Amino acid sequence: MYIPGLLPEALLVDLPEVDAQHEDIFNHIDSLKTNCFELSYVPIDEFGKLIDKFARHFATEERIADEAGLDFTDHARIHTDTLCLLHKALGEVINGGQDAHSFLRYCEYWFERHISEDDRLFISVLQSRDFDRSSCSSAHRQPCFAAQA
Repeated sequence: MYIPGLLPEALLVDLPEVDAQHEDIFNHIDSLKTNCFELSYVPIDEFGKLIDKFARHFATEERIADEAGLDFTDHARIHTDTLCLLHKALGEVINGGQDAHSFLRYCEYWFERHISEDDRLFISVLQSRDFDRSSCSSAHRQPCFAAQA
């Protein structure tokens, strides 16, 4: 359950649905770190669930952009590329080519950077459109540029 204020302010985007998902993903990463570092246990199914949470989060952002009439093509491409990269990296963990700790550190770093750069830009464009989630209507699509993959 999302309790506002648990994420550092630098990672808040002021969209409760998105902030709650950010928090959930970070909590999942922390839980996996605990299992891996303290218990020396690598719950592979939980790593898959983490990737699923990323996918659901990305779908949420894409839905919100669509409802606001934003061209989300570049940002969505980052999402797609990231999911492919995470699946590949998890495969390497499973096959012993990469350790779980490195995978989790990468996930956490990538997600923090993505929020502070790409998501903040997305939310800024969204807010500039005075997006009202209750109306969800737009006359034209405005580009929503993404920083980087």
